[in-house]
Amino acid sequence: MKNTLIAPSVLAANFANLQLDIEMINASEADWFHIDIMDGVFVPNISFGMPVLEAINKHAKKTIDVHLMIVDPDRYIKTFAQLGAHNLTVHYEACTHLHRTLQAIKAEGMKAGVALNPHTPVRLLEDIINDIDLVCLMSVNPGFGGQSFIENTYKKVKELKEIITRNNATTLIEIDGGVTNKNAKQLAGAGADVLVAGNFVFKADNPTQTIAELKKLLS
Repeated sequence: MKNTLIAPSVLAANFANLQLDIEMINASEADWFHIDIMDGVFVPNISFGMPVLEAINKHAKKTIDVHLMIVDPDRYIKTFAQLGAHNLTVHYEACTHLHRTLQAIKAEGMKAGVALNPHTPVRLLEDIINDIDLVCLMSVNPGFGGQSFIENTYKKVKELKEIITRNNATTLIEIDGGVTNKNAKQLAGAGADVLVAGNFVFKADNPTQTIAELKKLLS
């Protein structure tokens, strides 16, 4: 079976001791750091901004996967590149000129991702799938951690995989929200390449072991 990547969501980490959690991810079997940037406008919550990302980047030794849940993300593309983001994902719903935004992300040397809210159909990406390095399917309504998984996600993963295959694209499929050991294997089986796990990892008694068990489940 393919190697499904695990990306712990730093939004669920302990902000009072962020360095400890960053080092835990570094030492674990996790593959990426998933970092949500929220502006309180596009989603009804505010997370952290540039200074925190800069602090994370000082300690992180793995791919930094930044998910922008903000309006007008184009304003900050250059900034996120300078702060060390490897992947930059913008929301389909927040971009009027999505193709141009993706080109701008790639011009800064980052991988370009597009996130879709639960109600947004995957077929809308057909025309630009070859320009997208990563599609992040929201499997909860974005804005808050700890929500329950939306079952329709499996169908969307399969539909998106068909679009990717049909167009000979190399786009990765990332699932964000409500990922646990109960649905991880089924998501990977449907075609998911990257699983974002927040509360399931950070609220566990032993996060390192939880990540290892998820990886084993997916191997």
